Amino acid sequence: MAFTDDGYMSTSSPVIEIDGLSKRYGDNLALNNVSFTVERGEILSLLGPNGAGKSTTIEILEGYRDRTSGVVHVLGEDPTSAGRAWRAKLGIVLQSIGVAEEMTVREIVSHFATFYPTPRGVEETIEAVGLAQKAKARVSSLSGGQKRRVDVALGIIGQPEILFLDEPTTGFDPEARRQFWTLIEGLRDTGTTVLLTTHYLDEAAHLSDRAVVIAGGRNVAEGAIETLGGAEARTPLVRWSDSSGHHETRTNEPGALVSRLYAELGETTGLEIVRPSLEDIYLEIIKAAQPEAPSPSPATASAIH
Repeated sequence: MAFTDDGYMSTSSPVIEIDGLSKRYGDNLALNNVSFTVERGEILSLLGPNGAGKSTTIEILEGYRDRTSGVVHVLGEDPTSAGRAWRAKLGIVLQSIGVAEEMTVREIVSHFATFYPTPRGVEETIEAVGLAQKAKARVSSLSGGQKRRVDVALGIIGQPEILFLDEPTTGFDPEARRQFWTLIEGLRDTGTTVLLTTHYLDEAAHLSDRAVVIAGGRNVAEGAIETLGGAEARTPLVRWSDSSGHHETRTNEPGALVSRLYAELGETTGLEIVRPSLEDIYLEIIKAAQPEAPSPSPATASAIH
């Protein structure tokens, strides 16, 4: 949620509103009744496996793809009919932009600045993405991480109200990723709303106020990163083996259970306490969302055997 300076929840309308969004390609239902909102000044991560529908959702929000049904508002307008003034309020960083690499960093950022009515300062933008020392370098001479910074510079040069980031740190080394996170947090602090898609769960946890998980074209989880999956998903798991087989149980008092098992069984094989990580919880959410494979018919089962 967005909050005012005095700590009260903001009553302003969400900058992104999606209600019952569906998209069909022939017989394939890529999005099925997706609904969520994004508040002004919020960083929201859109998570999900490849093919879940994340890119389709983003493209509809950006106005580059029509929807089959549902209601979508971005900055109060329907993306399918919004004009150039609305588009100038969006910043978009795709997985690959493909800029003219024979141009210098300053030249390409200056060129993109002419597309917007009130752009940021060129030097200010180059400085913001950490490329001040490379301003005169041709894009072709930059490393992969530096080229990604150019992509971000082009996404923020227009002073967007909403910034769409699609896998922004793919290929970054750990130091570059941390620097990029600082940049995005700075943009959020100045009021920019950010919608982020990423496969890095630590990135989503570090940056996001909330996350929406999409699997199979549907919402399957939503909330603050630390609440995804519910309290039970974070309950420690105790595993052990004895003469009757392998066992596991969830408990909020794993130490007490381990002590009791040791008292009853002595040294046991594979006795361990597992505290679910964010990745464990995310994978369980995705697994639970997958449709169960139908049981084979008797005739098919006979043929298999």
